[in-house]
Amino acid sequence: MSETGAHGADAELERLRGDASRPVTISVIAESAGVSVPTVSKVINRRSGVAADTRARVEAAISRHGYRRPAPSARSKLMELVFPELASVWAVEIIRGVEQVARANHVRVLVSQFGLHDTETPVRLDEMPSHRPGYVIRVAQCSAAEREQLQARGIPFVVFDPTAELPADVPFVGATNWTGGQSATSHLIGLGHHRIAMISGPESILCCRARLAGHRSALEAAGLPYDPDLVARTGHLTREDGHAAARALLSRTPRPTAIFASNDLQALGVYQAAREAGLRVPDDLSVVGFDDLPIAAWADPPLTTVHQPLTEMAAAATEMALALGRGDPATHTGLELATALVVRDSTAPPAP
Repeated sequence: MSETGAHGADAELERLRGDASRPVTISVIAESAGVSVPTVSKVINRRSGVAADTRARVEAAISRHGYRRPAPSARSKLMELVFPELASVWAVEIIRGVEQVARANHVRVLVSQFGLHDTETPVRLDEMPSHRPGYVIRVAQCSAAEREQLQARGIPFVVFDPTAELPADVPFVGATNWTGGQSATSHLIGLGHHRIAMISGPESILCCRARLAGHRSALEAAGLPYDPDLVARTGHLTREDGHAAARALLSRTPRPTAIFASNDLQALGVYQAAREAGLRVPDDLSVVGFDDLPIAAWADPPLTTVHQPLTEMAAAATEMALALGRGDPATHTGLELATALVVRDSTAPPAP
């Protein structure tokens, strides 16, 4: 660490000491020790992944500045579950899983909606309605600025079903999207389909890329060509986008005999496009979705889909956040729960 940096950290420390209402934060410790905030967080929570000399340097800075580790008993019994948007039909399944584990551990759950990743000026955690959550589960996205705020305040957090790649030390819970995509397409191939289209979501979303890669792998494993013209990319994972994509795919000659959609909402859009084209599901067109939301079983015909264990994933994320709050040694940073194909009535062998 440079002399200038040391003076800067000491000046910041003096400024903080001049305001008795503001304790020394781990940001100051990080600057004083010449390391990142996540590294200080690991040392404070006694987690692995820190070199011995680095750990000693951080411990010395903690001692020098009089930083007080938060006692486990002092941690707020409030878990904040943050969604990028609450209109999602997935939200209920996620809330159910978080509530199950939180209730068993006598922790209250606050559901909120903040788009910190969408704002030019990030919202500070102490301005949130929860004021000071003891734990945070962030659905889909967690920006670098938000992670830094959480780490600086010593608030354990877990990212649920991340839509983008995360740094290696960020805890997350997801699903086996690649395997799910492969199983969906393999099921259609097993029924005798050779001309299988796929409706994929935005390229920027991690799970969409993984499902498409699994689809392509199944085709190649069966010796079938991967035809980019049979892949429709959509801007959103909605029924409307699925409908528009299916209309375009079904206008091709020869048309596909089966369509694998990236989620159940898109698959319902395929149903609509098939009806408009005078096609019957599954007699003329087989359809597979992904997620296995309740609406999949209620569709007409009931939808064959890949089950994504949203409730179990949410429960696992909650357990992980609570374990981090207790300072338990981290056995793994990321966890992926298995998907499984659920065969219903929307798939059948292709018509002669």
